[in-house]
Amino acid sequence: MAKKRIVALEYMRGIAMLGVIGIHTGSQYLSNTFNNIHLIALLEIVTRFSVPIFFFISAFGLFYKRDLNQPFAYKDFLLRRMHSVLLPYLTWSFLYLLHYTLTYKEYSFCSIPSLINCLFFGLASYQLYFMVILLWFYLLMPLWIKMVKHMTKLRLIFLLIFQIAFDYYSSYILTGNSSSFFINHLIDYRLNYWVFHYLFIFILGAYCSIHYENFLIFLKRYSRKITLLFFLSLFGILGYYYSLLYLLGYSTESAINTAHQLSPAGIFYTIGTTLFLFYIFTFKTLPKQIRIFCSLLGKHSYFVYLFHPFAIYYFALFLASQGKLMTAPITILFFFAVTFFSILVAICIDKIGKLYPIFTLLLTGTKKK
Repeated sequence: MAKKRIVALEYMRGIAMLGVIGIHTGSQYLSNTFNNIHLIALLEIVTRFSVPIFFFISAFGLFYKRDLNQPFAYKDFLLRRMHSVLLPYLTWSFLYLLHYTLTYKEYSFCSIPSLINCLFFGLASYQLYFMVILLWFYLLMPLWIKMVKHMTKLRLIFLLIFQIAFDYYSSYILTGNSSSFFINHLIDYRLNYWVFHYLFIFILGAYCSIHYENFLIFLKRYSRKITLLFFLSLFGILGYYYSLLYLLGYSTESAINTAHQLSPAGIFYTIGTTLFLFYIFTFKTLPKQIRIFCSLLGKHSYFVYLFHPFAIYYFALFLASQGKLMTAPITILFFFAVTFFSILVAICIDKIGKLYPIFTLLLTGTKKK
């Protein structure tokens, strides 16, 4: 049976992509010592659902219409997923490494051990770690199938408790103080490959997908409570951020590195935002222009996610050459410029891919007919 297109997932991908660009724009804005903490809150805190929600969407797609009682063709599954994720990951990793080498005349990645280390942890560019974690989720797919097959609402609650405890320990307690450099290295880069940091949101996406009809009933029946959860969780993570600044005297950078998506407030914010957006995009009638815009964002979100650090680098380089500081107005324009240019390049690559399919095959894992 052909899968029914779920528009909400497409729109959510687009919104999440905007959030990722917001986070990375915020990182540029931090170079201004006199940054506006409220703009930082918008760019770095309100957007914190962006990466986790991608795992929800990925799991939803993997399990949608999947019969858990049928044998799982693991080899075929891996071949398809390696084609759609591993190939683009390797392509973009080498593009970023080549760019880094040519720009800075730095050849440290040229050795085989350094290259393996870079690819294993997703170090070629700061956004590529997501693909490494996603690949680990794919490799462990038989385990997730077993979990989802026996998952209940009560077990989801226990999994959420585990997630909060695990992420809290990993984020605020665990340190690499082993006598072994190798072990310390694995611990230091744990956020780049430990799938357990995002286990709950992934399993939640799979569970909602398997029980899709009941999930829609749940969203409609508890729409007010879901809306309340969203706003409470939003105020919760913002309150955490401002309390770190005003009550504990954290610097802006330290505050955003503490009030992140793996904090307890961040986990609840991710859940609240995920349910809220799914409800809005499923049951609310949006203006045509917004639907077209969200569809455009969703369609090109994968390429934009992979490409946008190039846009950020060269726009930042241009501002530096003009002696422009990242003030609040320039930062806002910077965000829109990066977004617009990245989408424009995505559209061009999409058109080129229709003439030369190898481009989209290498860059996005898809082959245009």
